[in-house]
Amino acid sequence: MDDATRAAGGADTKEGDRAPAPAATGVRADWTAVPRRLRAAVEEHLGARVAAAETQHGGFSPGVAARLRLADGRRAFVKAVSEAQNPESPGIHRTEARVAGALPARAPAPRLLASFDQDGWVALLFEDVEGRTPAQPWQPAELSRVLAAVGDLAALLTPCPIDVPPVAERQATAFHAWRTIAADHAAGTDDLAGLDPWAARHLGTLARLEAGWVAGATGNTLAHSDLRADNLLLTADGRVCVVDWPWACRAAPWYDLLLMLPSVAMQGGPPPHRLFDRHEVAAGAAPEAVTAVLAAFTGFLLAGARRPSPPGLPTLRAFQAAQGRAALAWLRDRLGA
Repeated sequence: MDDATRAAGGADTKEGDRAPAPAATGVRADWTAVPRRLRAAVEEHLGARVAAAETQHGGFSPGVAARLRLADGRRAFVKAVSEAQNPESPGIHRTEARVAGALPARAPAPRLLASFDQDGWVALLFEDVEGRTPAQPWQPAELSRVLAAVGDLAALLTPCPIDVPPVAERQATAFHAWRTIAADHAAGTDDLAGLDPWAARHLGTLARLEAGWVAGATGNTLAHSDLRADNLLLTADGRVCVVDWPWACRAAPWYDLLLMLPSVAMQGGPPPHRLFDRHEVAAGAAPEAVTAVLAAFTGFLLAGARRPSPPGLPTLRAFQAAQGRAALAWLRDRLGA
């Protein structure tokens, strides 16, 4: 065992060694935690008093996410967060409001009703969607339904219908992880503790692969960039509704599929290569481009998992680590390693 392997802590991780998937849930604040003035402003925007609020626990924001029943019988969905809960979350909510407000009516996403800042909080109001997230572990019929929807989404949103950043700009910092780890290790400031041993031994290869991700991911499809089970709602009439769009960008038509599949594998679905290689959006994708983007995404996940938890998000790192292990298993499969 070489020094890098010893520092990283033990045996290689291969597909099939995965622990049970951590839940995609954070620590949500209840509707009653929202300041009274903000609740009053929500009611003013909606034109009715809130009679009941049901907290939705999926996702990792520390803010409020609740289905509202109004006194006049209508329904709405509210998201609200403050800088005190997490300093980055208000900006993320503002970006989501800009994207959601610009999405074309044909996009399978909830309609934005209003958004506003008040007293250090950012609030977003959406139409309420009567649906549920896919069952976990993934069920074959529901997975087939979602995979078909991913293809429909790419077709519907190509060419990109709204003004969002290109993927190279959106992920410029995030998708530089292997190169950062390699440079820090060479400088003696990263001992690779907590890093998968195989990845530790192959840092140079991973850094070189990652460097090609921009050319690989570039495209003119509006990508959601964070498709996972907790960002999907299955409705009784057969629709798949996609929620939470703050990371939207212009990218290759297969970009969303690639980013989603490690979470599918982590949550009991088939190995990613079986799904990606057969999917219509991946037809014609250059193998080297796919490998480069997968390498960059894997580095983002595994590097993130080694960092301290962000304020208000104590469950995020475990989820990233599990997702990263699934992504690394797929990458090793593509590399024959």
